[in-house]
Amino acid sequence: MACAFRRLSHCGRVYARPIQPFRRGEYWKQWAHRFLSVSSTHPQQQPLDTGRSSDTSNPSLKRQLSSGPRNAVDSSLSSPTRTVYKIKEQPLGGNHKKLRVIIIGGGVSGLNMLIQLKKHISGVTPIIYEKNAETGGTWFENRYPGCASDDPSHSYQFSHTPNPKCNSLFSPAAEIQKYLIGVCEKHNLRDEIKCSHSVVRAEWEEESGMWVVDVKDEDKNRTFKDRCHFLMDASGIFNHYKWPDIKGISIFEGDLIHTAHWPADFKYESKAFAVIGNGASGVQIIPELQPGVGKLVHIIRGNSWIAPPSAAVEMCSALTEKGTKKYNNLQINKFSEDPTAYREFMKNIEAFSNQRFRMILSGSPDAEIAQERAESYMRSCLKSNPSLASSLIPSFPIGCRRITPGKGYLKSLLASNVTVISEPVQVSSRGIKLKGGGIINLDAIICATGFDCSFVPRCQLIREHGNLQDIWKTRTPEAYMSCMIEGVPNYFNFLGPNGPLAHGAIPLVAEQLAKYIIRHLQKFQLEHIHSAWPLPAAIDDYSEHIKGFMPRTSWSKPCGSWYKGATKDGPVFALHPGSQSHFFHMLEKPRWEDFEWRTKAGGGGNRFGYLGNGFSIREEEGEDTTWYLNDPHGS
Repeated sequence: MACAFRRLSHCGRVYARPIQPFRRGEYWKQWAHRFLSVSSTHPQQQPLDTGRSSDTSNPSLKRQLSSGPRNAVDSSLSSPTRTVYKIKEQPLGGNHKKLRVIIIGGGVSGLNMLIQLKKHISGVTPIIYEKNAETGGTWFENRYPGCASDDPSHSYQFSHTPNPKCNSLFSPAAEIQKYLIGVCEKHNLRDEIKCSHSVVRAEWEEESGMWVVDVKDEDKNRTFKDRCHFLMDASGIFNHYKWPDIKGISIFEGDLIHTAHWPADFKYESKAFAVIGNGASGVQIIPELQPGVGKLVHIIRGNSWIAPPSAAVEMCSALTEKGTKKYNNLQINKFSEDPTAYREFMKNIEAFSNQRFRMILSGSPDAEIAQERAESYMRSCLKSNPSLASSLIPSFPIGCRRITPGKGYLKSLLASNVTVISEPVQVSSRGIKLKGGGIINLDAIICATGFDCSFVPRCQLIREHGNLQDIWKTRTPEAYMSCMIEGVPNYFNFLGPNGPLAHGAIPLVAEQLAKYIIRHLQKFQLEHIHSAWPLPAAIDDYSEHIKGFMPRTSWSKPCGSWYKGATKDGPVFALHPGSQSHFFHMLEKPRWEDFEWRTKAGGGGNRFGYLGNGFSIREEEGEDTTWYLNDPHGS
């Protein structure tokens, strides 16, 4: 009688032995005994090819060793004490996990995420909590004169909801806000949006695999709790404005206004003003205020490159009316009546915009040409005041700080009612106190001094290791591919740290991030996953790559910039290490091996439970049961 043999391996040797009869459960015990015996005679296994020392004095390694398993496999799967496994009586792909999703913020990113959830995910219940009285995010909050996108209008829109009826070369805030409200109506989003509701606290509950979220109803001044499987922070970083650190500013008796909180009924005509700051908002507001005010004092706290029109802007500008830079009705009708041609026009704009990253690479030919063009442009605009041009042109390379188009800005500085001050000042009760002791009396001080761009969450975010707010206040923020955080389960944030914030139009960036997130949610639903987060080793490697790459760019050079947390020489933690196309390409296929997955609270569970009863929903009546023959040449 033939004898059955089992092929076994032990310590690198392969041998055969007869299969012995065993009682129910006996083989598991024998296997467990052999496994444990072998494991006890071998050195402790190390992570594969981490490139790191085994020295536990390494802080990064200590963090990994102290907080549980670091591979993407549940540690409890190797335990011989697992409960008896039961097959789920359902086909593969059937009974998708139902998901509740809370999105913080109803701006560009939040609205797009809601659209994608409704379009691509069944069995999901999403809600947006928006702190303001209306959607729109930064475009609802910022209403100062001259506030506009610095990307061409036909670029600053969703590809799934094109807007061929843009009026201006650069859409003003009110036009973008109107567009976003139209997006809400077109995609029937209102039922899933709660305005005047702020998320103030969120805590992860491991047992249920859900976030417990405290929400404040701003109108009724009451707080209630909501729960979700996924928390998505789309609140952005351009919504928490900051006042300048200037001595005496609190005692000024005139109107003290921040551009991000502009009073709707404020009248500035014929008054004496100071505008502090020459970043994006300062460059936009100066040309709007200058013609109507009696006196304008512009206080510059640092140099900035003012760029000439880009190739994309020049292409768009050629289609606008000279002088007004607006599209006439004939051109708007052409865009509206031929969607194919309009789509091609949008692609051409984007193709030009995608070339911009080359000038960020230090010492590259594109960087040298861009800087020469910018300096020539600034000197040409200020040729009647060469000393002013010399004081404004930076010594740091172009791109180190945010580059702005600066339409009309340089010209307005030459006006007779404008005074430019680049020395340190103080504020008195009546106005600006100069270094030499003189006082410039003012009716109002406008602070165009930007936002808190630290990436510290606006609400408390509590997970196993504490509040993320406290952690990121004391160390440089790090994220996995800009949208996921170490040790924070089932959480996505938009646009950073290290996101493509200086790379292109935010609506298009938001679309690609949403597609990436959708792939995660689909995996969760199909495989009935309890929770997941990026592994510390993946975060460390990604951060190591960022730190290694950034010295190639002008972003890392010495200059005060929010890219580096408002420091001059700090690490660049706001921007993606590559071009916009590079970022989009990176997100195309998730690296599932970079995550820790749990199929139930605390780990454990069978990851293949979702395979079910051996059948697929693709075999059900009415389905194409031979779908695999539809595309024989597909990849």
